[in-house]
Amino acid sequence: MDETRVKDYLARIGAERPARPDAAALRDLHLRHMRTVPFENLAIHLGEDIVLDEDALVAKVVDRRRGGFCYELNGAFGALLSALGYDVTPLAGRVFGDDGPGIPYDHMALRVGPWLADVGFGSHTHHPLRIDERGDQADPAGVFRIVETADGDLDVLHDGRPVYRLETRPRTLRDFIAGCWWHRTSPESHFTRSLVCSLLTETGRITLSGRTLTRTVGEEREKQELGDDAEVLAAYRTHFGIELDRVPEGVSDRSRS
Repeated sequence: MDETRVKDYLARIGAERPARPDAAALRDLHLRHMRTVPFENLAIHLGEDIVLDEDALVAKVVDRRRGGFCYELNGAFGALLSALGYDVTPLAGRVFGDDGPGIPYDHMALRVGPWLADVGFGSHTHHPLRIDERGDQADPAGVFRIVETADGDLDVLHDGRPVYRLETRPRTLRDFIAGCWWHRTSPESHFTRSLVCSLLTETGRITLSGRTLTRTVGEEREKQELGDDAEVLAAYRTHFGIELDRVPEGVSDRSRS
C-alpha cells in the first residue's frame, strides 16, 4: 500500500495515522475497524467474486465501502497494519462447531507482534489479545483466554467456550483460497445457508440477517422485520453504509411468495 492508500484506509475507519506502530495504536485501529467496517457475506449471495489479493481487498473496503468475512477483513486490515510498520503474520484457524473444529483454513486471524488481532469474526473481541498470555483477558465482549493444545496449537476461548483453534505456523493470503472457495460454494457452509451483515456500535451491535434487523444495546435486544426490497436496501445504506442496486439472493420479494 502506498501513502495515498494508507490515508484513504485510515479515513475509512476514522483514524489518524499513528505516531508509531505500538500497542496503543493497534488497540485504537482494531476498535475503529470493528465499528466502521461490517462483517458481511453479501458477496456470496450477490454472485460476486472474492479475490484474496491485498489490493482487491483494500479496494473493496476503502473504495466500495463494503465489508466481508475473515479472509477479506483481516486480509485488508493486515495490509494496513503492515504499511504502518507492524510485523503482521496471517494465522490459520478452525472454528469450533457442535462436532469440534471445522475444516482446515476455516478462519484467518492475524498475529501482530505479541498480539492476536481479529476484525473478521463478527461478534468477538473489541481489542487485540496478548497471544503469549495464558490467563484470562478481559474485553468489553467478555473474558477471553488462549490455551495451548497438546499438538502445539492455540485454542481461543470466550467466556470459557472454545471459539476457534489457531495454528502458529505463518501463512499467506494464498493459503486460504481453498477455504474461501469452500465457504462460498459448499451447502454445508453456514455462509451459503445464511445471510448476514453486522457491525459493532458504541452501545452494542446492529445486524441485518435476511429481512430481520436486530439492534443490541447492552443486554437488550430488539428485532424488526423489514418489508419490501426498498426497505431492505435502505437498511443496508443507513446502518452499514452499503449501497446495493438489488437485494441479495434469497431475500427478494419473490422469494417470500
